[in-house]
Amino acid sequence: MNPIVKNILAVIVGAILGGYLNSYLIGISIDVIPPPEGVDYDPNDMESIIAAMPQFKPINFLMPFLAHALGTLLGAFIAAKFSASKKLAMAMLIGGLFLIGGIMVNVMIPGPTWFAAVDLIFAYIPMAWLGFKLAGEKKELHNFNEG
Repeated sequence: MNPIVKNILAVIVGAILGGYLNSYLIGISIDVIPPPEGVDYDPNDMESIIAAMPQFKPINFLMPFLAHALGTLLGAFIAAKFSASKKLAMAMLIGGLFLIGGIMVNVMIPGPTWFAAVDLIFAYIPMAWLGFKLAGEKKELHNFNEG
């Protein structure tokens, strides 16, 4: 297979599967960590989340953070593992795409500033790098650092 096509497919599959994991974790978040007493919302409905946001406690932000971080991690891992070349770049491309999505979500669903900062700083680029590392591509990173 042409290496460019293989890289493109690896990124597309990584983005799709990472996005699916993100959506799945958001969907089950209400079952894993129930909302505060008296708060009824649908984690898949933006207006419902916005209305409930002022009543959320810090623990209610754990599942969204994990969804963003683990979705990025999986997507970057797949992109790095299955791309033909430039594996770090493919993983970081996933991290960048998910970071753009994270910025958009943090703008559309205004939450606490502390959560936006933690989410944007730790859930995307670091997880993309970790996905690259977990894919076992140590040699490329070593070569990347040398020149």
